[in-house]
Amino acid sequence: MATELRVEHLTAGYGMLEIVRDINFTVRTGQRIGLLGRNGAGKSTTLAAVVGLAQRQQGTITLNGQDISTKPTYRRARAGISLVPQARDIFPSLTVEENLLAGLNGRPSREALEFAFGMFPRLRDRRANGGSQLSGGEQQMLAVARALVGQPQILLLDEPLEGLAPQIRDELMDTIIQMTTRTGIGCLLIEQDVDVVLGFADQVLVLENGRCLYAGTSEALRKSPEILEQTIGLGKVQ
Repeated sequence: MATELRVEHLTAGYGMLEIVRDINFTVRTGQRIGLLGRNGAGKSTTLAAVVGLAQRQQGTITLNGQDISTKPTYRRARAGISLVPQARDIFPSLTVEENLLAGLNGRPSREALEFAFGMFPRLRDRRANGGSQLSGGEQQMLAVARALVGQPQILLLDEPLEGLAPQIRDELMDTIIQMTTRTGIGCLLIEQDVDVVLGFADQVLVLENGRCLYAGTSEALRKSPEILEQTIGLGKVQ
């Protein structure tokens, strides 16, 4: 059965501060969504609100028709939504394998662990290394792999390529594409590199000042350079 995450008329922020307003999108298993916008446009807040880390002020968030808008973060994770935040959220004092086991949420699964190692061979080679002993790229791989072992149906990635060397960026992005293809997981990706997002996503949302300026296909956005120029400062993509 396909999983569907639906966000309707979402207004969210922190305390009394409103960051995003009237955001609408749907992510289904097997679908790739991209989220673009300048720094401060509200991209990270949108994902944080979906998993309960930012305050939902208006609107609804449903998973397979069930309203999860008021559910705590751990309940949303157990329901099948996983967020890899912009910060490399790993346990530096734990080994690679221990970090991955922590992502199983109390549901031991050697199969899921081996699948993650299959997706990230670097991590298999370093399974006994501490998180603090990994390079920045390896730490990001571990953060994605730890989300993966929990076997989510919807994966939210907040700038997973930030600060990585070009070769590592390409390696990680290739793995993310392979992962989504093999698992059929639904994925929403935030990334500053427009070409990466347009090459990855079927559908794209573009935010400006907390509002959605564009929602449509990647192909249509490629043909609308004026939108990219207005919202991101780019008038041409590859």
